[in-house]
Amino acid sequence: IINNYLDGVQGVVVDKASPSGMHFRDSKRKVDYVLAYHYRKRLARAPPGVVPPEPGSASLALVSNGGTGKSRVETQQQDQRALQEWPGLPGVDVMELSPLDALEEEKRLQREEYERNLVAAGLEIEKDPENKSQGLSFVRIHAPWQVLSREAEFLKIKMPTKKMYEITEEGGILKTLNEIWCKLTEPLKPQVPQENTKMKNLSYPFSREKIYLYNIKDKDTFFDNATRSRIVREILKRTTTKSRNSMGIGTLIANNVYDAAYPLHDGEYEGQNDDMNERKLLYQEWARYGVFYKFQPIDLIRKYFGEKIGLYFAWLGLYTEFLIPSSVVGIIVFLYGCVTIESDIPSKEMCDQRNAFTMCPLCDKFCDYWNLSSACATARASHLFDNPATVFFSIFMALWATMFLEQWKRLQMRLSYFWDLTGLEEEEEHPRPEYETKLLQKKLKNKNIPTEISNKEEKEKLTWSDRMPGYAANFGLILFMIMLTFSAVFGVIVYRITTAAALSFSTNETTRSNVRVTVTATAVIINLVVILILDEIYGAVAKWLTEIEIPKTEKTFEERLILKAFLLKFVNSYAPIFYVAFFKGRFVGRPGRYVYVFEGYRMEECAPGGCLMELCIQLSIIMLGKQLIQNNLFEIGIPKLKKLFRKLKDERTEPKEMDTNQSKDPQQWDLDYILEPFTGLTPEYMEMIIQFGFVTLFVASFPLAPLFALLNNIIEVRLDAKKFVTELRRPDTVREKDIGIWYNILSGIGKLSVIINAFVIAVTSDFIPRLMYQYAYSQNGTMHGFINHTLSYFNVSHLQPGTQPENSLVAQDVLFCRFKDYREPPWSPNQYEFSKQYWAVLSARLAFVILFQNLVMFLSVLVDWMIPDIPKDISKQIKKEKAVLVDFFLKEEHEKVKLIESFITRDKRKHKSGTKSRKTRAASFSQINRSPKGSFTSFSSQHTVV
Repeated sequence: IINNYLDGVQGVVVDKASPSGMHFRDSKRKVDYVLAYHYRKRLARAPPGVVPPEPGSASLALVSNGGTGKSRVETQQQDQRALQEWPGLPGVDVMELSPLDALEEEKRLQREEYERNLVAAGLEIEKDPENKSQGLSFVRIHAPWQVLSREAEFLKIKMPTKKMYEITEEGGILKTLNEIWCKLTEPLKPQVPQENTKMKNLSYPFSREKIYLYNIKDKDTFFDNATRSRIVREILKRTTTKSRNSMGIGTLIANNVYDAAYPLHDGEYEGQNDDMNERKLLYQEWARYGVFYKFQPIDLIRKYFGEKIGLYFAWLGLYTEFLIPSSVVGIIVFLYGCVTIESDIPSKEMCDQRNAFTMCPLCDKFCDYWNLSSACATARASHLFDNPATVFFSIFMALWATMFLEQWKRLQMRLSYFWDLTGLEEEEEHPRPEYETKLLQKKLKNKNIPTEISNKEEKEKLTWSDRMPGYAANFGLILFMIMLTFSAVFGVIVYRITTAAALSFSTNETTRSNVRVTVTATAVIINLVVILILDEIYGAVAKWLTEIEIPKTEKTFEERLILKAFLLKFVNSYAPIFYVAFFKGRFVGRPGRYVYVFEGYRMEECAPGGCLMELCIQLSIIMLGKQLIQNNLFEIGIPKLKKLFRKLKDERTEPKEMDTNQSKDPQQWDLDYILEPFTGLTPEYMEMIIQFGFVTLFVASFPLAPLFALLNNIIEVRLDAKKFVTELRRPDTVREKDIGIWYNILSGIGKLSVIINAFVIAVTSDFIPRLMYQYAYSQNGTMHGFINHTLSYFNVSHLQPGTQPENSLVAQDVLFCRFKDYREPPWSPNQYEFSKQYWAVLSARLAFVILFQNLVMFLSVLVDWMIPDIPKDISKQIKKEKAVLVDFFLKEEHEKVKLIESFITRDKRKHKSGTKSRKTRAASFSQINRSPKGSFTSFSSQHTVV
């Protein structure tokens, strides 16, 4: 039952390897899937000088294709004779097995049973001989036509029929613009075979009864490699073994019976040979940094990797394209701030040394009174991002996010049509190995309970009570992780406060003057390091928490993992930014009544120019640091380290024996085994979703965020492409019609960004106070006097004892110091209480939030309504395809009936001629049903060509 194709010459096994590395040793049957496992032979204890025979050594080969070799029965008989002879020898106990040998023997029996069941399912397998004491071996699997056609019908795989129909294009100005665009972008198109965009094959779920409908030119190439491997994977998933109640290849890999199961790549991606394959084509036109300016060959990506991965790269490409206009607008907004910085009146007033604004000390005892003009640089820098243009940019980015999601829905629908995903039904998934194991344990536990229903065990499933410990652990640990993130943020706050106080004690004038810059820069770097470390921890914790929930299917597992990982990483990435944006400087108190932490350290305040500049620094460093370190360095370095570690581990575990089975050149299954296994698209989507949050949530404080995201994504597309083509094993193809839960997360971030940007503009920036001053308090309608308006007075004699500046040079000349707040002056009856201006500005802030939020939401809904989810031309094509399909079926059935009637009429005419006519009729029907190799003949396929 196992095709070994071995020749035995004086005990030496010679391997006739496939020259292409993609076929069985007969160079005809294609390798559709590979199973890899490590084996370890049992070593019996024997007296010195006596060599025990190994089981199976009497036979060199087990074949099922007519090849040479002894039969399995002969092998077993000789093994039994050998085992009967050995117990008689002194000092030998063949039957005694060590625990390790017993485990290895159990795995071997499981593999043999599983492979027998695969052959019973119709698959053909080829297995390497195990001619070392221990090592790595491969089982190659080929699916013949009968299996492919049967499974394609079960899985309802859509395949192209003979019928082709014309795709009608939109006319008018849109067609003209599209033609001009195609000509302009011709140099940007990858040099790959282009599909016919004017004609499309009519596709229909495969049916063996209607095989005459399909355009089958060669049965070996009718199903492409991706479809063949998908079919084999489905068989591997559902094939069971009785030992240990294994429920498919997933359980066997989880139990270490097999190490890996993967489809083969289409050959090498680089080399001296001139043979071009799809993998090499993808590498040359897509997976190199030198072709970063070219469009992605999405159709070829989908053909090679499947629809799920194709949709990911299509989404990433559209997102990157949409970042181009937002980057341009962000640069314009930034340049507007640069151009208007000299004409900004509040910045001029703050930098004018003639305006002697004596400010209150920044710390107790060791800080002196200081002049506001010393913060000139901070004020000028703040204007680059805190100007009226940022309000426009926030509205623009909210509409940008809506238009991006709408455009993605349209592109997704277009791809679904061309990739034959319309009407795709969700397939019933096989349960995960962990779920089956837990269910088996529950069945064994309840086995002693009598039951009258014989099939109760079959219907048994895990209930909420079985999962309750997992749910409780999830709730508790997620809450703990969120609190851990807040604790890390609080720790950095404490660092800032204590470091600022410590540096203020310094006798070095330069150190004291740069306290704020030093503390801010080092604190942001610490935040970045903490975020990177916690991100890796949270990823592992989220996976473990999802596993103890015991989801039934892989899809459910993936969705729950995504939600947990996103929640933890969202809080981790944005918690420090939220603190700076909405909490820093809000709970400081006032001179004479400051808020203290740890009995002596004052809460930190915002810079004189506001917290928006610090928010910009925080956002930019965390965003750029995550992109550079986590998204690029980690993605490049970690897979290489894993590959090196696995290689060293294999070299350490495998003995250095001469492997006569190994050919000089490694085969494709050897090369692919060395590659990193594919673990899913969750990490790829996650880093882009977090980046999408940086681009949209706080874009009012950092208009250049889209530009840096664009530069990162240009590299990211090629980095991911190179990883998929050169560093990962070929993933199993998965048919998906959308990106799933990721779209809902994107939509949620888009809506949240509107609220957050409204609060950033209203609360963090000085936009509302400036607006209020210009139109409500200014005497001449200009911004002159704004700085004085925002500063309150404080009588220095009201400072608490022990907090006055020591060794002050100007204390004797200072009666009043200023601080930034809207409070009553010391000569007022309600001294130091919030003034009327404070409540007026607060009301204006809240009104702006409500107005901004409702305006942007209304515009977003309007854009959503104006842009249809399904493109008009695609909607027409789908209706047209249905009509063409019905006509095609009717015509084929009509021709089939006519052909049968013609045979019956001819049969009746020949029936009168007696025995001779009957022989002629039998010969004619045998001729009709006979099919030459590689083609199929049916009643209708002989006379009709559509």
